[in-house]
Amino acid sequence: MHTDAWTSSAPYAGGDLVTAAGADHVRLVYEYLDAGDLDGCASLLHDRIALDLPGAPTAHGRIAFLHAHRDHLGPPARHVIDHVVAHARNVVAAGRRFGPGADDACVRFVDFFRIAEDGMVESCVRYYHALP
Repeated sequence: MHTDAWTSSAPYAGGDLVTAAGADHVRLVYEYLDAGDLDGCASLLHDRIALDLPGAPTAHGRIAFLHAHRDHLGPPARHVIDHVVAHARNVVAAGRRFGPGADDACVRFVDFFRIAEDGMVESCVRYYHALP
């Protein structure tokens, strides 16, 4: 494994401390969203957070970030993160999002995060898996 990469089951293995803190913040964002703890999630976001979700206008700011997740993605869900790679204040998380119901299908996604100088999550761009 590259020294600047880690998976969701192992700690960050190298690189700078800001990237390491940002990678931990990214993992916590998913945990807080899954638990419905919007205040906890907001505490990890930079004031100027920008969120780009497919088919939606860019959300700017903490409140807009939280509203976009709620309005665009629907009711709380469960995220299973399969891979995380962190390097040079960038974090990429690939995983699956499961709806709240037992019969809900999962949607595969990749999120690209940028980490601010203070370790807070500064931006996120999400991509979904689609069949060709």
